[in-house]
Amino acid sequence: MKLSLKIEELIMFLLGIFMFTNLSISWWWFIGLFLAPDIGMLGYLFNSKIGAFAYNLFHHKGVALIFYFIGVFLSSEVLQFIGILLFSHASFDRIFGYGLKYNDDFQNTHLGKIGKTHE
Repeated sequence: MKLSLKIEELIMFLLGIFMFTNLSISWWWFIGLFLAPDIGMLGYLFNSKIGAFAYNLFHHKGVALIFYFIGVFLSSEVLQFIGILLFSHASFDRIFGYGLKYNDDFQNTHLGKIGKTHE
């Protein structure tokens, strides 16, 4: 993945951290739940199509922004937190080349193939 894309994702990750600082929620929640969006990988226990859908649902920045803005509209810090967590996690993953998944294979992402054999 190109360095400029990694820098862009790093900046978005830092933006997510900054946005979290505006909430009154303890940092332990952010740290403790940071990897929670990876629960979407459980879909791969069924097949790659369900796996890709579930993984992408928890790693799509559009979904994250929807949660965040609904939280702003409803004055719900919990929904804002969910949006920020999803957004930050997705950006963090993309720094390392883990993008949204295609249906055929976990290693086939919108950012290219992942894994040592594909670098």
